[in-house]
Amino acid sequence: MGSKSASGRGNRLARETSPYLLQHKDNPVDWWPWGPPALQHAREVNKPILLSVGYAACHWCHVMAHESFEDDATAAMMNDLFVNIKVDREERPDIDQIYMAALHHLGEQGGWPLTMFLTPAGEPVWGGTYFPKESHYGRPAFVDVLREVARLFREEPHRIEQNRAALMQRLAAAARPQGRVTIGAAELDNFAMQVARLIDTVHGGLRGAPKFPQCQIFEFLWRAGLRRCEARFFELVEHSLEGMCEGGIYDHLGGGFSRYSVDERWLVPHFEKMLYDNAQLLELLALAHRRSGRALFHMRALETVDWLAREMTTADGAFCASLDADSEGEEGKFYVWSKAEIESLLGRDDADFFAAHYDVTAGGNFEGHTILNRLQGAPRTDDDEKRLARLRAVLLQARAQRVRPGLDDKVLADWNGLMIAALVNAGVLLEESDWVARAERAFVFIASAMTRGDRLGHSWREGRLLFPGLASDFAAMIKAALALHEATGRADYLDTALAWQAALDRHYANETNGGYYLTADDAEGLVVRPASTVDDATPNANAIAAQNLVRLAAVTGDMQWRQKADGLIEGILSAAAESLFGHIALLNALDLRLCGAEIVIAGRDGEALARAAMQVPFLGRIVLRAPDAGALPPAHPARAKIAATDRGKVAAAAFVCVGETCSLPVSDPAQIASAVRAMQPKAAPNAGS
Repeated sequence: MGSKSASGRGNRLARETSPYLLQHKDNPVDWWPWGPPALQHAREVNKPILLSVGYAACHWCHVMAHESFEDDATAAMMNDLFVNIKVDREERPDIDQIYMAALHHLGEQGGWPLTMFLTPAGEPVWGGTYFPKESHYGRPAFVDVLREVARLFREEPHRIEQNRAALMQRLAAAARPQGRVTIGAAELDNFAMQVARLIDTVHGGLRGAPKFPQCQIFEFLWRAGLRRCEARFFELVEHSLEGMCEGGIYDHLGGGFSRYSVDERWLVPHFEKMLYDNAQLLELLALAHRRSGRALFHMRALETVDWLAREMTTADGAFCASLDADSEGEEGKFYVWSKAEIESLLGRDDADFFAAHYDVTAGGNFEGHTILNRLQGAPRTDDDEKRLARLRAVLLQARAQRVRPGLDDKVLADWNGLMIAALVNAGVLLEESDWVARAERAFVFIASAMTRGDRLGHSWREGRLLFPGLASDFAAMIKAALALHEATGRADYLDTALAWQAALDRHYANETNGGYYLTADDAEGLVVRPASTVDDATPNANAIAAQNLVRLAAVTGDMQWRQKADGLIEGILSAAAESLFGHIALLNALDLRLCGAEIVIAGRDGEALARAAMQVPFLGRIVLRAPDAGALPPAHPARAKIAATDRGKVAAAAFVCVGETCSLPVSDPAQIASAVRAMQPKAAPNAGS
């Protein structure tokens, strides 16, 4: 009869044939298989039913089993309060379909594991999917759910359906106890609406001047659009990007974005160009083009990478830090024009045509000079664009004869890591394979020339390495390694990421908040060891590290990384709750933790599925290729997925989990994106894709 519980009733799954049910035969839970005896027993003892539905290859089904169903105390509560029924949805799709539909009708998101509470007669009352053992990010603990549902059945059985709202209120309160800061999906949504109200609806960006790119804020709004299925968040970001792409902050001849605009219109830049700004903007341009299809965003991405290759790449393939704003002692002199200069180079007719599209006037638009821009929004045909491209090339060639701004050609590991990841993420989304190749070349240089053993240095120039590196170097380069691992499937990138993560934990760990100090424990002594958690022009190292840890958990199957991510996010945000604006990059990491889609490509011949999975926007997807069991650690949960493809007699299948809820296997590459969307919250009537 299986294992015995404390009550002596016993687990009844040992005689079943389903591999999934047999996985639970030794649980201390008094499981019944679905059938008339279980339903008859529920009526006789007049207890509500706890129905748990899953399947053998469902990772989060196994996690919930390990956390709760294998725990003696939790099992004792289940046995005392409920009649517990376990169902293999592959064996009984009819049962699964009935109660999954009921969950949707109750307004809850579906997926597996499916956890439903039924009357003794089998009528659905309420449910959900995965419930954590302990409350996390505003999600109630499983034992709190058990107690409250049982209380309603016991004390108010005639009003249980009407009391569903009260049930949700009480569970929400249990998940957000007094005296403890809790930030979950609801808090992310509320804060996103606050941030959205700060955006300049005329010019884009945050209201006022000067205007900075604020890429972490734009990413936060984009994630809100994905999470809430509301187009307005995407449109705020796209409107801001359009202003930057058409404004003077963008170099319309040579490509690349300047550091910021001194005015509110994006017209007059502070002319220096930084590697890190362009890395972050490149990712946003790829996302915006993928959603909107606007050629403007793709073109600016292409031009920016051309600038990177032409002016910012060392002989070894790494990337230089920055270009100065000044030349000949004057800021912007290299970039500005007069109408007379343009006429002398282009001739009157072409100059007049060019001037009409790039705001060129005799008086200029900046201290008597002209900063090229397209903010006036003149209409342009395809033929106009071709003509303008030819004229820009003439001006670029002439500009190359001027005294150039100073190039800071040192190679910084952290800024390079951001650009390497951006080239991979944008290159995959825009199907620019040579960008991934550029990223790999830069990565090889840093991993060889800028390391000592498993440790990174910070800065390299003319053969000299500044060592040891900073936490930001490890975080950004681990991000780069993981992006390359996802894009290529190569195990050596993951091995490098794991080695660097171990070094980061060994030398930079901050035990007070679960995060990292900026400097190593053996670095040159400072009066105070820096430990800021606030974002700057780049995301804080702790925020990048948090995303890395979430991704490591998915690709390695090792839950220690998820636990470290939780400790870091909760440790820092609990202290930073009053200053969330300075920790937006960490909120982006929290969004990945709560809403990221883990896509496992299991079995043979899965490359078409992998390519389709990589086309899911990179902010919220983690792709793992598992062609055979030997490609994975022995305890990796994806091994069950490989076995499932073998049982199903298919060459490959994709398994999609969002948050802690899994979909059914997908064998058609064209269905992966829709499978991910189906796992996300339902779209509002005005939602965009």
